[in-house]
Amino acid sequence: MKKYFSLVLFAHSIFALPFAIIGFFLGLSTTEHTFSYKLFLLMLLCMVTARNAAMAFNRYLDRDIDALNPRTAQRDIPAGRISAKGALTFTIVNCLLFITATYFINTLCFYLSPVALFVVLFYSYTKRFTPLCHLVLGAGLGLAPIGAYMVITGQFALVPVLYGFSVLFWVGGFDIIYALQDEEFDRQHGLNSIPAYFGKKGALRISEIMHVLSAICVIAPYFILQLGYLYMVGLALYCGLLIYQHRIVSPKDLSKVDRAFMTTNGIASVVFASFFLLDIYFLK
Repeated sequence: MKKYFSLVLFAHSIFALPFAIIGFFLGLSTTEHTFSYKLFLLMLLCMVTARNAAMAFNRYLDRDIDALNPRTAQRDIPAGRISAKGALTFTIVNCLLFITATYFINTLCFYLSPVALFVVLFYSYTKRFTPLCHLVLGAGLGLAPIGAYMVITGQFALVPVLYGFSVLFWVGGFDIIYALQDEEFDRQHGLNSIPAYFGKKGALRISEIMHVLSAICVIAPYFILQLGYLYMVGLALYCGLLIYQHRIVSPKDLSKVDRAFMTTNGIASVVFASFFLLDIYFLK
């Protein structure tokens, strides 16, 4: 089990999970529905299994590419710690668990579960034909607040969609920063990415634009839901951390990419979700 947690980088769940929690409690706070431990646990199960499936499938599909890249050659499949067949089996099991969990939530979630799986699995192919792969990854994670809202309400709404777009642009932006490390490798091996197409400087500028769009999408709910000052504090910290990661990474210095990618963005999502929950439950 420890090997499979390594395969799917379980700690990276910290990116989308806080936004899923936002979507879940948004559904509770804006409707007449009441909290259900069953639905909350099923939502968490969906988040974990969808992400496990997506990451394991990515590692399975990219195993030959990872073996050629010095930065990724020690990942579990190229290093021989997990077999390709084992990774594919793990993917299928998690897909089945995800669909099963949605069956016990509501009809809409169950019917849309194959669509969600298609989006998160399809990302693994995109680097082979489009530099927009970063946005596809963002779209997969951006389903988190929308899906979690649907767990409670069984319907769509504007605000969770705004949070979904915020995640899309946020993840797409920081994935571009992460991809800076593989700019030359991607170009040499015919792989598509924003850094490979536009170079480091251009890629960072596009990442900045995406993060501005992400900030706009999290600011908009403040006016729609008439949220309070704690939400504004969370907004300020979230936007500040977006700015910070662009301050510590430059075209000439990629030494802090891991800090920008994992630490800064992990903190940003947790802090923002925490202040959202504080605002809706303590400033009523």
